[in-house]
Amino acid sequence: MFSERVYSTDTNTLLYREEDLTGHSCRISPERIERGIDHGLSLPEDGGNCPFCLDLREKVTPVFSNGKRIKVGESLTFPNLFPFSVWHTVTIVSSDHIVSVFSQKQVEDALHGQFESLKNIEGFPSINWNYLPSAGASILHPHMQGICDPRPTHFVKRYLSCEQEFFWNHGFCYRDYVIGHEEDSPRFLFGDEIFWYAHPVPVGEREIRAMLPFTHLSHLPSYIETLASGIRRVIELYNDSGSFAFNMSLYFDKEERKNCGFNAFLSMIARINPSPSGTSDSAYMERLHNEPVIMTLPEDLGRSFRALKG
Repeated sequence: MFSERVYSTDTNTLLYREEDLTGHSCRISPERIERGIDHGLSLPEDGGNCPFCLDLREKVTPVFSNGKRIKVGESLTFPNLFPFSVWHTVTIVSSDHIVSVFSQKQVEDALHGQFESLKNIEGFPSINWNYLPSAGASILHPHMQGICDPRPTHFVKRYLSCEQEFFWNHGFCYRDYVIGHEEDSPRFLFGDEIFWYAHPVPVGEREIRAMLPFTHLSHLPSYIETLASGIRRVIELYNDSGSFAFNMSLYFDKEERKNCGFNAFLSMIARINPSPSGTSDSAYMERLHNEPVIMTLPEDLGRSFRALKG
């Protein structure tokens, strides 16, 4: 699945990894965690005039063209006031402004709300979650975002093309190859039908991926319960390791296509906790070189998960 070059310096060991499928590369430098840029979680208790809180959300959030919003349990879904996609929706995950532990039902209901907002839109949909300001959330109140465009994002386009080529060359889907390669590796976490593992060439800190057994968004409802359970388990893993901020994206093809080799998949990465210093874990290597610098070995992440969960 990947190639690796190891270099030793006077102070540490560097691992340069490259994913065979896409050519994506990263640098793993475990000693960098000693910099201590991450701190304990500190958040304001009062939501103030938060537009997503119960007393305001149905007064100030926009409605769809039918004059309605989508309500599923605690969740509320509506169009994004400041979209950067042709179709862009927001789902408030919880009634509470600050959530210490997400319930499975909260995650399930939010995913159902996102599905309802995206299911009739043509294009390449994805369901996304920036949790906490250090992960890019402009509003602290937990919320997911759905986007759909006529063309895929650069990241999705790369996997669509490379997984199609893999299928042509080998006669089976890349997902099957991943499962066969990773189910006995130290990076495996859990799952069967939805397969969760620490990706060996991470796009961000502590990246966890889930490989889904379908291609198109239309199949999502049958798997939401299992998927929500897995998302909660990953959030718990992050929290146990001291990381509370994260990003999540769930990617789909634009249509149900046979023999394309592509399967929907989910990626989650941990981010440093919000802090008064405003320190970021994303710098020139990530933004201008497209080559993330990672502090946690994926193999250690898998071992940590099994140790924590028994």
